[in-house]
Amino acid sequence: MTALNRLFTAVCVYLGLGLASGLAFREITKNADWPATDHTQLSVVHTHLLTLGVIVLLTVLALEVVLRLSASRGLFTWFQITYHAGVLISTGAMFARGLTTVLGVDLGGMDAGLAGIAGLGHMLLTAGFVLLMVMLRRAIVRRGEGASGQDAAARSEAARPADAEGAIASR
Repeated sequence: MTALNRLFTAVCVYLGLGLASGLAFREITKNADWPATDHTQLSVVHTHLLTLGVIVLLTVLALEVVLRLSASRGLFTWFQITYHAGVLISTGAMFARGLTTVLGVDLGGMDAGLAGIAGLGHMLLTAGFVLLMVMLRRAIVRRGEGASGQDAAARSEAARPADAEGAIASR
């Protein structure tokens, strides 16, 4: 499966999860007589899935078309693993926290464990974004020094002062 197909499939999966979690929020809170004015993590799961899963990955898909991010094969694979794991773990923890809040379940000692799992998800998301930025930088450099690499070298040589005195005068 090509990188574009994998990204598009992921976007579709996240779209389905985001829409389903919005429906779940509506039905769970309605059946539990949850006041519409009270906040719960359950209310923001769908926005996180739609934003991180659909909007961000559609952007990555567009960048893949233009810059071929997947040319950094190892980084692209690690990006996908860490980013998807981060999104799914973070939103899963949010869903669990919101569900227990709406249903009035006391987690007791497991509360800290759930917070730790959410933290792990956020760390994975951060790592995914760092990998994305590294891939993006590499793709930009690769694009700028591709077929016209000699032209880029000539431009940088022409912009460089001939001697130290020229460097001082140009400042």
